[in-house]
Amino acid sequence: MPNTALQAAIRQAYAQAPAGEVILHTLELRHPAFIDGLGNPTAVRVVRDRQAITARLEASAPIDGGELVEFVPFAFDFKLPDVDTDGAPELELVLDNVTRDLVDYIELALATRDPITATYRPYLSTDTEGPQMDPPLHMQLGEVTVDVFKVVGRARLDDLVNRSFPGWTYTAEKFPGLIR
Repeated sequence: MPNTALQAAIRQAYAQAPAGEVILHTLELRHPAFIDGLGNPTAVRVVRDRQAITARLEASAPIDGGELVEFVPFAFDFKLPDVDTDGAPELELVLDNVTRDLVDYIELALATRDPITATYRPYLSTDTEGPQMDPPLHMQLGEVTVDVFKVVGRARLDDLVNRSFPGWTYTAEKFPGLIR
């Protein structure tokens, strides 16, 4: 998993749960087959809420970086990975009550070999000038299934079990003290 840094405001919202402060969970789906009417790359952006929000993306966002974009209301949920020792954990992502537009995008993506990339960004209802996690969490969706009611995909998170710690490879060029 990338080293994600939660902003101080969202850490406070998680810890204290102040009245009137709502954490808005957003999801962005990207794929090379997702193009708009003008032939430009586009993304499907949804918020787990009853109303749409306009929020600013982080400057490093792959599409529309640093710009204000709209997230449409949508029911989605995550099923957290099981705790086991089998390598990379997988997260189940479920989008309920899907629209025909979303099904069309997903079917276009499934006809190719490229994976769908999902990006999770939390926002605060009082601060939509940037996500409260920078960098946001990026996942590759696999095993995607679509029916008339929902889209289900499994997202593989980074393989933390097989990753070196602290993430450096000790070579003689970088660490000359290793040579006798």
